[in-house]
Amino acid sequence: AMGYGPVVARIGLYAIVAKLQRRSLVLSMWAFIPLLLLVVGIVYWEIWVCEGAHLGRRFVIWLYDIAAIRYERIKQFDPMWEQQFLAGPVAKVLGTLPNALVLDVGAGTGRLAHSLFQLPNIQARVICIEPSKSMLKRGQSRTPSESTRWVRGWAVPLPFPDESFDLIASLEILEFTPHPMQTIEELARVLRPGGWLLVTNRVGKEARWIFRKTFTRERFPEILGDVGFENVEVFRWQVTYDLAWAQKKG
Repeated sequence: AMGYGPVVARIGLYAIVAKLQRRSLVLSMWAFIPLLLLVVGIVYWEIWVCEGAHLGRRFVIWLYDIAAIRYERIKQFDPMWEQQFLAGPVAKVLGTLPNALVLDVGAGTGRLAHSLFQLPNIQARVICIEPSKSMLKRGQSRTPSESTRWVRGWAVPLPFPDESFDLIASLEILEFTPHPMQTIEELARVLRPGGWLLVTNRVGKEARWIFRKTFTRERFPEILGDVGFENVEVFRWQVTYDLAWAQKKG
């Protein structure tokens, strides 16, 4: 019987080692959970909150290509709200600019043009520039071809000569461009002296997490002034966006 002692000891040792290994595995799994939650949180933040803003413009375009067919449902645009707070004010400005040429930068599915041309007697032409092929195609189907032209391209550089447009709109895209300040400067470049800029700035709790892509409410009017705009008015437009009207000096 004594000859079995070493065997029993080894079996006991193996059992202890196996138990420790199981505990180590369990502990490793528990330690992995916070890391997994962190990764999930970062992915959620970057894709859902920031819409890929820090992952490069091609990733942003890929996201919008996927979302194009459901974009209006996701955004839940209210036609009456759009008429009152977007198309109406734009139409009022266009009333002072006969046969105006309008540029919509980051036009999406044609939000501005679609809403604007629902109104009567709009004497303007709108050029919509949009990098997402799927969004552009969707936008073409929602806007009148005789008064709207679509161009696939980036916000920087814009494929237009200096001082080409009477009014430029850039709604809910500034924070998704690689360098928002450069984007504002490019908008100013192609706007005629005396022309109007309509641009949004991301605000609210989420804005602070879109690093180096947004401006504070206090700083945004100053930036527009620094670039060469006057008569700057900023309105609290939506929960997550302020809307600025600004006129180019000259």
